[in-house]
Amino acid sequence: MGKSTPLISTVIPVYGCRNCLKTLSSRIISTVESIPADLEIILINDASPDNAWETIQELHKQDSRIKGIDFARNFGQHHAITAGLDYAAGDWVVVMDCDLQDRPEEIATLYEKAQEGYEVVFANRVERQDKWLKRKTSQLFYRVYDYFTGKISDHTIANFSISQRKVVLAFRQMREQNRFFPLFIQWMGYQTTSVPVEHNARQDGKTTYNLKKLITLATDAIISQSNKPLRLSIQFGFILALGSLLYGLYLFIRYFFLAQPVQGWTSVMVSIYFIGGLIFFNFGILGMYIGKIFNETKSRPLYLIRETTETNDNER
Repeated sequence: MGKSTPLISTVIPVYGCRNCLKTLSSRIISTVESIPADLEIILINDASPDNAWETIQELHKQDSRIKGIDFARNFGQHHAITAGLDYAAGDWVVVMDCDLQDRPEEIATLYEKAQEGYEVVFANRVERQDKWLKRKTSQLFYRVYDYFTGKISDHTIANFSISQRKVVLAFRQMREQNRFFPLFIQWMGYQTTSVPVEHNARQDGKTTYNLKKLITLATDAIISQSNKPLRLSIQFGFILALGSLLYGLYLFIRYFFLAQPVQGWTSVMVSIYFIGGLIFFNFGILGMYIGKIFNETKSRPLYLIRETTETNDNER
C-alpha cells in the first residue's frame, strides 16, 4: 500500500442478514475502489441465527480483504461494533449496518466530506425508510436521552459514519459494559459533522429492536451517561417531604385551633401505599445504578470470539 493511498476499514455487525452479505460486500468494494482507496471489510457475526458465519467464510475465501469475526454467543450490536473497531487497521473506519438500509455507495459521500477536515462524519438519514413506529420510538428515545443528559441529539443519525484512526484509537480506550456507539463518539468531542444520505428500506430479515429492547437500550444509555435520575429522585423526595410537612401542619391547626376532627383512615392508608410505592421506585433507580457498577467491577470481557477468518488461514 502506497503512503498516498488510504486504507478504509468497514466494520459491519451481522445478525439476521445472511442473504445481504454478498451484495453488501460487492457494493462496498466497488465504492471504495472508486475513491480510490485500499480496503478491508470486517464482518462480525453476532451469533446470527441464519448461519451467517458460513457465508462470511465463503466471502473471505473469495476475497481476503473480507475478514470475519465469529462471536461465541450474542453480545449485541454495539459490542460487535467494538470488536470490529478493535481489529480495524484502517486510516479511516466506516461503521454501518448489514441490512443494506445504509447504502454502501454513500461511503464515498462520507469520505469526501471528511476530507474537508472533519475527524468524524455521520450519515444523516433525512428521509428514513423505516416503519412509522420505529421512527417515532427513535425520536422518543433521543428526546428522553437529551432530557436526562442535557444534550441535543439528532434522531436521524445512527451508526453509519466514518472516523479517523485517532478517533478509533480513543474509542478503544472506552471499555464500559453499557455501550452505544454514536453517543460515545459524540461524547469524545472530536470535530464532527453530518451529511445527508439516501436511506433504503430493509432488504433482508427484520429488526430485533422491539419496544422492550428499545426501553432497555434507553435505560442503559441514560444510566451510563447521566446521574440526573438520582438527582430527580432526591428532588422529588424533598418536595414530597415538604408537602407532607405542610399538610401535617394544616391538620394540626385544624384539630387544635379550629376544633375540627381529622377524618380519614382511607386517606391515611392511600398515603402510606403511595409513599411506599415511591420509596420502592427510588430504590429501584438506585438499584439500577448499583447493578451497573457491579457489572463494571466484574471486569468481564466485552465480547468472546470463537474464531476468526485469520485463525482459519493460520491453521491452513
